[in-house]
Amino acid sequence: MRKAQQPHEPADDLFGAPDPDELELAAGVDEAGRGPLAGPVYAAAVILDPARPIEGLRDSKKLTPEKREELAAIIKERALAWSIASSSSEEIDRTDILRATMRAMAEALEGLAVQPRCVLVDGNRTPPYRKAPVVTIVKGDDKVQCISAASILAKTAHDAVFDEYEREYPGYGFAQHKGYGTKEHIEAIAARGVLPVHRRTFEPIRSLIEQGRKA
Repeated sequence: MRKAQQPHEPADDLFGAPDPDELELAAGVDEAGRGPLAGPVYAAAVILDPARPIEGLRDSKKLTPEKREELAAIIKERALAWSIASSSSEEIDRTDILRATMRAMAEALEGLAVQPRCVLVDGNRTPPYRKAPVVTIVKGDDKVQCISAASILAKTAHDAVFDEYEREYPGYGFAQHKGYGTKEHIEAIAARGVLPVHRRTFEPIRSLIEQGRKA
């Protein structure tokens, strides 16, 4: 799945100091949802417009849900280009979480309406993208603004699907834990069963399924 917007015209003369935030047409990339026991993993790519700065960008995990939603709307309105992609729980089980994440990142980059001249990725793994140089930056989501913006879009897209799951699968607490392996979530799985959106290769889901087969 991929969502993206129409291109803005880039401002002239985007070169500045050799800071990642000032590189011309740099696409920031980040993911959300590698750790949960359920749902897709999301990735986003964002090219910011230096002529339209956004205040308050930082690692999405350090922002309140309300602030993330506020900034996500601003990012989508002001960025030169943005794109969101995901890999389903079925794909995660069929391949693995790393491959599924890298594929979602590559799809997000392919979905940008503006071709990036370089790609800055949070972490230490590079997605399979060959149209521009790719640089990894550990903790980049709190150091580089375009990566912070991608972090916010990925996180808000990820959390939104769990609000849908809350309505579709009441009793599992998806709106609260967003799929992560909390005590409440694991107890709900044990009591109510494994859902189609759960990742069957993740523990303790795998063991619970095996126990059910042996019962």
